[in-house]
Amino acid sequence: MTQASVEQIWQWLDAVPDPEIPVISLVDLGIIRDVAWDDETLIVTVTPTYSGCPATSVINLDIETALRDHGIDNLQLKRQLSPAWTTDWLSERGRARLEEYGIAPPQPAGGPDRCPHCGSKNVTRVSQFGSTPCKAHWRCQDCLEPFDYFKCI
Repeated sequence: MTQASVEQIWQWLDAVPDPEIPVISLVDLGIIRDVAWDDETLIVTVTPTYSGCPATSVINLDIETALRDHGIDNLQLKRQLSPAWTTDWLSERGRARLEEYGIAPPQPAGGPDRCPHCGSKNVTRVSQFGSTPCKAHWRCQDCLEPFDYFKCI
């Protein structure tokens, strides 16, 4: 059997959803840093969103499962902590999918620029802590809908 191309493997990984925000893939999240063959072993380099992320072990298992389902038997996951992950690594497609899902994507100013539900700029922070450690809880003052904001990291 011939080795899958690196391009094909990226496509397979792009189908693996983030376990906490399933509308974006691990590739869109920007945590898959590299995919490379070392002889017969596939090495996938992963940078967690932060060192204490509770989803890290699930993410690793999901990567392994997806690749083994595609016939990759010799696999090594490499954890890369430096440089640290940043929300700058989110793809544009990932940012758009977050907003479509009702989560305001990260903004350089440190808060959402508009409500992901109605588009209003009249938003207020309810709590610095949201449904996961990487999100804050906000509310639109016009449509009155609450929403998560993906914090800048």
